[in-house]
Amino acid sequence: MAEFKSLVKAIQAVVWKDLAAEWRSREMISSMLVFALLVIIIFNFALELSNATRENVTAGVLWVTFTFAGTLGLNRSMAVEKDRGCLDGLLLAPVDRSAIYFGKMISNFLFILLVAAIVLPVYSILYNINLIRLDLIMVIILGAFGYVSIGTLLASMAVQARTRDILLPVLLFPVVIPLVIAAVKASAGFLQGFEPEEIRPWINIILVFDVIFTAIAFMVFDYVVEE
Repeated sequence: MAEFKSLVKAIQAVVWKDLAAEWRSREMISSMLVFALLVIIIFNFALELSNATRENVTAGVLWVTFTFAGTLGLNRSMAVEKDRGCLDGLLLAPVDRSAIYFGKMISNFLFILLVAAIVLPVYSILYNINLIRLDLIMVIILGAFGYVSIGTLLASMAVQARTRDILLPVLLFPVVIPLVIAAVKASAGFLQGFEPEEIRPWINIILVFDVIFTAIAFMVFDYVVEE
């Protein structure tokens, strides 16, 4: 029990450090947000679509936005630690390495959710579609969790390379294809009013992805950062 409390405190310390650093600089969240807003604005003016067609492409546009903005944030979150020498300090701290992983994952998860909280109302206004709905928000939360669970691990691997900005998308995108497809299908199903039985398999895929890849990342993170 004492070890668990120590782990939770270490995770909280890592999350608090990331949030405090980002609050002072606002570098990562601002770049993610600007990128996400640019994507949806470009799609809005580039695709002259009817209202019915816009409803059909909404899920795809949303997840393209979250995926690329999230990759930008993941890359930046680990690059800052590496460039400032903070990563070595974290690894030397007398805590379980899993605390570093979960702390970074939670902070990345919060950053993506913050971007989503701003993107959804802006998208709703531009496309005249109501996206402030609990079912869609649930899919975004589940999808974002799975995305950052594996993304944080791969960002920790890629940060050691010189070509980390290119390497992370190359490593990450093939792995998250099942997650993104399931998230797009589930989001589209809710937006288009499909029956719950048609949407449930896609939700199950997202849940399985979240559990499996969080467990894998937890088990191998120690070996990844050692390298």
